[in-house]
Amino acid sequence: MKKTAVLITIILLIQAEIHSQTMEVGLFGGASYYLGDINPGVHFQQIKPAAGVIARYNFDTRWSVRLSALMGKVAGSDLISQKVLNRDLQFESPLTEVASVVEFNFFPYVNGSMSNYFTPYIFGGVSLFLFDPQYDGIKLASLRYEGMVSENVYYGTENVNYSRQGFAIPFGIGVKYSVSQRVGLAFEWGMRKTFTDYIDDISTSYPLVAELTDPIYRSDLTDPTGTHLAGEQRGNPKTMDWFNFVGISITVEFDVFKRTTCVDFQYGNR
Repeated sequence: MKKTAVLITIILLIQAEIHSQTMEVGLFGGASYYLGDINPGVHFQQIKPAAGVIARYNFDTRWSVRLSALMGKVAGSDLISQKVLNRDLQFESPLTEVASVVEFNFFPYVNGSMSNYFTPYIFGGVSLFLFDPQYDGIKLASLRYEGMVSENVYYGTENVNYSRQGFAIPFGIGVKYSVSQRVGLAFEWGMRKTFTDYIDDISTSYPLVAELTDPIYRSDLTDPTGTHLAGEQRGNPKTMDWFNFVGISITVEFDVFKRTTCVDFQYGNR
């Protein structure tokens, strides 16, 4: 009798674990913004619309792994931030990110549950992102006002384009809420630590006109106020740029394994 009871308990635990492995797919909508040389620390300044798709695999009621592809835009303006006077630089950049993160729910969470329908959560992972800073329709990277100095055997020292893609570390917080047995909502705020200082096309010093490889020198783009000398500090290369997403996602859940009556009894409300 005891062996039978133990066997039944083990079967129920295995079924509960299998049941909890579910897949969710859905849409994300919200906003994106940036922190960097123009805006070093004011969150939600010059926010832009963002959207994307997500897929979440739930290992159990606490742990999940999520894949996402998000698109947005970031922008900055010295005239708005007022952090650096007499520089008047500004930019806007499209932003595309593909990320993989791990989520941890503080409370057990099950879509459709009457008792485990809400939880705060945290997440962290890695991402690959693309950007391309622009001003008035002009792609700033192509002008080579910022970039890495390269030694050319034919032309001597020259500026070369910086990479417009990079890796980031996404992390953040959120809350999940079960709307129905299959549909869930999540609101989250996530920051991305990058390893580039060029999202805003500002990093080092004002360029030397004679060293620019582009034949058209736009002083209104590199020094709008016309009050700086070549070589003066233009940005801070020791601090990297950040970008952030905030918004709501709605997902629909699919069972990876078939639901069972035993599990329904365990949660009492499926």
